Amino acid sequence: MSGLSGSESSVAGVRLAVLHRTTFHYGLPVTQSVNTLHLEPRTFPYQKTISALIRVLPATRLRRFTDLFQNVTHHFELPDAHSRLEIESRIRVHNLPLDISDESRTATRDAYRDPSIRERIWPYVQESRRVSRTPEIWRQSVDIASGHDSVYGRACAFMKWIHDEFRYEPGATGVGTQVEESFQMRCGVCQDFTHVMLAMCRAVGLAARYASGYLYNGPRDTLVGAQASHAWCEVYLPAAGWIGFDPTNNTLADERYVKVAVGRDYDDVTPVVGSYHGHGHCRMEVHVEVEKI
Repeated sequence: MSGLSGSESSVAGVRLAVLHRTTFHYGLPVTQSVNTLHLEPRTFPYQKTISALIRVLPATRLRRFTDLFQNVTHHFELPDAHSRLEIESRIRVHNLPLDISDESRTATRDAYRDPSIRERIWPYVQESRRVSRTPEIWRQSVDIASGHDSVYGRACAFMKWIHDEFRYEPGATGVGTQVEESFQMRCGVCQDFTHVMLAMCRAVGLAARYASGYLYNGPRDTLVGAQASHAWCEVYLPAAGWIGFDPTNNTLADERYVKVAVGRDYDDVTPVVGSYHGHGHCRMEVHVEVEKI
């Protein structure tokens, strides 16, 4: 399991700044653009939002609300013709080091029987539109889980197996790739790795949810997925709550990770999703910077 080194692992934690800019260039002017954004994080355990600013050009009014998963969400509409749309977010967070007790590391799924926990995790033990528990995934999950009793141990085993068995290959899959496809191909990107881990966890009754955000890659780190939107799996550990496991890098989601939104799968946390009326080619550019303050 990789971890932080030097001053980055200090008790004071780490302050990170993120710039995320998405620009759409339309071949011909479009109208009736409607968009929903998940670009501003709420405060999570181990992560406090210091500031967040969302800017849209052409300028328009943004409606801010929380969705069913308590994610901060923005919605806007651009009825008039425009040939370019720019969406920019600037956020700053203060992250604290993870603190997982021995009790949490050794707890079994029996703790899920508590009514208050069962109600909280129910959506994350079910199948979702992008995460299905196929017979192949179920058999593989049972084989891996059989050597581990604790929730934490099983989650770590799934994370390591995906990291070892899958090849990180941008372009091999698309945003619409289903979990059974990436499982058979044994390749993909962080979104695919996360969906596979979600399916494996849920196949053996572990509560697992999709987390989206960013990853800070320090000068000595060689983590995959930095300087871009990133995704990882969170598993509910009894007595600890939701803890992130990143199968792309085989590491816990510690203070290097900036979490923005959580949900059942990618559809619930898409950073920018929308539609418009018009013809012609649309070209999208995405620029992400993650820096230590």
